[in-house]
Amino acid sequence: MEKIIRSMSNEILERNNDASNLIIIGIKSRGDILAKRIANEINSIKKKKIETSAIDITFYRDDVNLKAYKYVIKHDMELIIDKKDVILVDDVIFTGRSIRAAIDELIDYGRPNSIQLAVLVDRGGRELPLQPDYVGKKIKAGSDYEVSVHFKELDNENEVLTFYNEK
Repeated sequence: MEKIIRSMSNEILERNNDASNLIIIGIKSRGDILAKRIANEINSIKKKKIETSAIDITFYRDDVNLKAYKYVIKHDMELIIDKKDVILVDDVIFTGRSIRAAIDELIDYGRPNSIQLAVLVDRGGRELPLQPDYVGKKIKAGSDYEVSVHFKELDNENEVLTFYNEK
């Protein structure tokens, strides 16, 4: 996993050379771990602190029937994203619906210069026209497959990418 994170971080730096305008934001609860790791890697390469934060997209999802509450919940993100280049990070992308929800939430916070997407695993199967800018690993997995990433910070076990048929 360290090799993949190092590679993704270098790709991000190639596109955003001086990194001074970057903010890295992870989608809870696994994208935020990956976001911190990418930021730490960029910090060690550039010797400058990259701001990070996390967002919870629960009330922005299109399969949640609580849309009215998104305007009254307290947001955790304290960063100002106006005129910044945001790297949005998630562990796995499949249909694109979580990413759409995350972008909707980010736009509620402000107007960034750009939003770039970094994912550890792209499993294909998009339902929306959203593609990641940075991908750690591409796999082909139909809707009958489960793909998950285990991080030591959350799962108290070895870090692993699991891929299995649920049926």
